[in-house]
Amino acid sequence: MVQSVAFIGLGAMGYRMASHLPKHFDTVYVWNRNMDKAKQHAATYGTQAVDLTQAVQADIIFSCLPTSADVEHLINSVQLKSGSIWVDCTSGVPDSARKLATQLKTENIDFLDAPVSGQTIGADNATLTVMVGGDQAAFERALPAIQAFGKLIKHVGTSGAGFAVKAVNNMLLAVNLWSVAEGFTTLKAHGVNLTEAMDCINASSGKSGVTETVLPQRILNRSFPVTFGLPLLAKDTGIALDLVRDANLPAPVIALVQSLIQAASLTAEENSDFSAAIKMYESWSKITLE
Repeated sequence: MVQSVAFIGLGAMGYRMASHLPKHFDTVYVWNRNMDKAKQHAATYGTQAVDLTQAVQADIIFSCLPTSADVEHLINSVQLKSGSIWVDCTSGVPDSARKLATQLKTENIDFLDAPVSGQTIGADNATLTVMVGGDQAAFERALPAIQAFGKLIKHVGTSGAGFAVKAVNNMLLAVNLWSVAEGFTTLKAHGVNLTEAMDCINASSGKSGVTETVLPQRILNRSFPVTFGLPLLAKDTGIALDLVRDANLPAPVIALVQSLIQAASLTAEENSDFSAAIKMYESWSKITLE
């Protein structure tokens, strides 16, 4: 019986995800490195801002941090409660998930890698997609808590599988983003109306999430709202490329796009949205997509 939950890491996604937990649980702890943010969350949503030592005594502990290294450091700095479940919503490294799952199992604690997709609007509306790796029984125990912010929730395999699916998903996002940059720049160079062309493509076989939402809502209107940082996309594409190499598979497209996204991240303005990667191609072509 789950009596308490905690959420560690109140960034752009975590802050919103944690807001739904008090609707389902009486005791919800929140912790953030900047405790003012945790106190603000508590005042707004009825959670309890606590120190890290207390947060990790919850029955189910969610984390949403920048990297797997951050999660490992945190777990290794605290004493967890036997019988609890740590659900990591970070876009992390599969090897790290397997290591933590093995390590925590010796303490009678389950670790689930459970990255999410759907950006901040999905976190606001509790409609995130959650891809979960780890023990099946632990997944079933944690499922009611995950349902507080997730709509499509899938157990995709053993430890590390959730992180793997998320990395490949974001790699496909990057491939689509770069191909849209090249394709639509070509259309503009030939005098084509981009808005009308987009409508045609979105009713045809070339459509993708990038053409349906990213292109009209971020690029063509030149807004580039920062909801998922370009450095995070570069990190995730790197994880995907590592997975390919670990499997000894050829991946010329993935390798090239990962290199391009990494270069875009290194040369972009600070705090750039992932969609701003397209600006690097614009600088090459001298054509702006608008």
